[in-house]
Amino acid sequence: MEYTIFKHIADLSAPNNGMTKELNFISWNNREPVYDIRTWNADHIKFGKGVTLTYNEMKALKQELQNIDLF
Repeated sequence: MEYTIFKHIADLSAPNNGMTKELNFISWNNREPVYDIRTWNADHIKFGKGVTLTYNEMKALKQELQNIDLF
């Protein structure tokens, strides 16, 4: 599987397993870049399962998060 991380946006957490949950703007297999949340090791060679969001999905999520109260 080929990937290119165009922009590292944020580290979300660092569990004790040596992996870091990150939000990145990434292209998988030379496809259109997407926003991606998943765990990565320090040199970005190993990664866990994650979720990808298109620009429109990320825009909708951002809007919804601004309108909710965290509980």
